[in-house]
Amino acid sequence: MTFLRFTLVASAAIALSCLPGGSAVQAFAQTGATQAAPPDNSKQNKNQAQTADNQANAKSDRLTTQKIRKAIMADKDLSTYAHNVKIITTDGAVTLKGPVQSEDEKQKVASEAASVVSADKITNELTVKQ
Repeated sequence: MTFLRFTLVASAAIALSCLPGGSAVQAFAQTGATQAAPPDNSKQNKNQAQTADNQANAKSDRLTTQKIRKAIMADKDLSTYAHNVKIITTDGAVTLKGPVQSEDEKQKVASEAASVVSADKITNELTVKQ
């Protein structure tokens, strides 16, 4: 039933786009086709003050971030989410952000970071994906 509805909507869009001045985008908008939902954390990402893009470019901070990333990537037991956490280093202080699969992974990522810098310099803002 869904396939049939999609086929009818697509057919109508193609037919309308052939009209003078018509376009497929306008046709889909007129026929009620829905847009894809934005990523789950897009609102959260827009309001973040500290991001990897605006971290300092000091060589020591870059090396610290690199060492932490290598330590995290070396642990093959971690999920793709954990491998892709954001690591932000500013003046030797490390902030970890992003989703992970479990509380155990959250602790593992923090301990990998603690193997590079002392635990008191780490701010763990990782969230468990539900």
